[in-house]
Amino acid sequence: MLFNSIDFAIFLPVVFIIYWFVVNKNLKLQNFFIVISSYVFYGWWDWRFLSLILFSTLVDYAVGVALSKQNDLSKRKILLWISILVNLGFLGFFKYYNFFLDNFVTAFSFFGTEIQGRSLNIILPVGISFYTFQTLSYTIDVYRRQLEPTKNFVSFAAFVSFFPQLVAGPIERASNLLPQFYVKRQFNSKLAIDGLRQIIWGLFKKVVIADNCAQFANDIFNNYTDYSSSTLLLGAIYFAFQIYGDFSGYSDIAIGTSKLFGFNLKQNFATPYFSRDIAEFWRRWHISLSTWFRDYLYIPLGGSRGSKGNQIRNVFIIFIVSGFWHGANWTFIIWGALNAVYFLPLLLKNKNRVHTNVVAENSWLPNLKELFQMVTTFGFTIFAWIFFRAENVEIAFLYIKNIFKFSIELSDRLKLNRFAFELLPLLSMLILIEWFSRQKEHPIKNVKHPTVFMLLIVLLIVVFGSFSNIQEFIYFQF
Repeated sequence: MLFNSIDFAIFLPVVFIIYWFVVNKNLKLQNFFIVISSYVFYGWWDWRFLSLILFSTLVDYAVGVALSKQNDLSKRKILLWISILVNLGFLGFFKYYNFFLDNFVTAFSFFGTEIQGRSLNIILPVGISFYTFQTLSYTIDVYRRQLEPTKNFVSFAAFVSFFPQLVAGPIERASNLLPQFYVKRQFNSKLAIDGLRQIIWGLFKKVVIADNCAQFANDIFNNYTDYSSSTLLLGAIYFAFQIYGDFSGYSDIAIGTSKLFGFNLKQNFATPYFSRDIAEFWRRWHISLSTWFRDYLYIPLGGSRGSKGNQIRNVFIIFIVSGFWHGANWTFIIWGALNAVYFLPLLLKNKNRVHTNVVAENSWLPNLKELFQMVTTFGFTIFAWIFFRAENVEIAFLYIKNIFKFSIELSDRLKLNRFAFELLPLLSMLILIEWFSRQKEHPIKNVKHPTVFMLLIVLLIVVFGSFSNIQEFIYFQF
């Protein structure tokens, strides 16, 4: 079920009314209703894959209970590995089976040996990468004795399947979200209104920015041989705003929807395109995933401790694994490795923690140095996004090669059915709004005239949303 669909527009108020006016007297019943609603939400896409969520929930709940009763270190490790193998086993089969098979066959062909590999027609379950990591963080934290395991199965099932963030995050930690299912929730009008405002802002980024950018980014990337380098560069910029508006928009809708039901999720985006270096970018982009890899992979590997060789190894591992998490394609691996290359100079010079504050914190505008840093970081990010968007590595390199032909033509842009000239002022509006609200959770929070601002945003959604096709959220495929 898409957030930007009629189905969800009906689903959300129905669930909201039942949640607050029918089952609100009993906490267990309220949590059970969340589980049922979440399974309906997910099953709307394909009910058959509900069994995967249920099985993962049962396994990790049982492992958590078993860990609470076990003090023997070797047995605790066995329990942890059961959780890891089950969760990553499902993820590996559905997401990476054909990738590994195809590359295995190609490797043997390279050495002159032909072998037959049988690919499977596997449907990737929506959101499997997200809820897999969410349940894994629970069992790892319990194993580390950083979290008390729950014995409330309904609360745990609600934590795993919570529908606002089930299919595309944020990837919540049990330490933050699970305790919220233990306490009775009272309707908070201020929190609900703030949630509604954040939903509207998320829809603006998705419907007005991302979906309109998608039409032209898709056309340019799919027909890159027909366009000049200036148009190809424009296509890369459009995709940069498409993926930002799409994914951060989803996160805003998810967080805002959670507030309607009395829950607080962690912020997942913090104006990442205003970053002054790539390290700051990754502290502000998909925060729930980057911190997950930091806590459960980077730090256990040694992090920034040890020799420079170990530090470089750890950086490449975390970025390449992050790229591979996004998809079973070499383009994602190169995208991750490229970000590691960007990050290395900062690490080697011990400057990866320089920009931890908000840019131009006490000023209306950035100074020239900050402006140069932001533009440069955004340029490097756009270059990496080309690999992320391209269908394969060969197309990515050809796309980049054509950009560096430095041909500037306007006539080829007119080949598009409707060149989105209005996108430029819309993107400028997005940048300005986010710039002047860069220290807030979202722009409509604590504004002087929220009603007027909301009406303006809704009007833009209605007007410019009519020009765009309803697009699935990009991160559904991950």
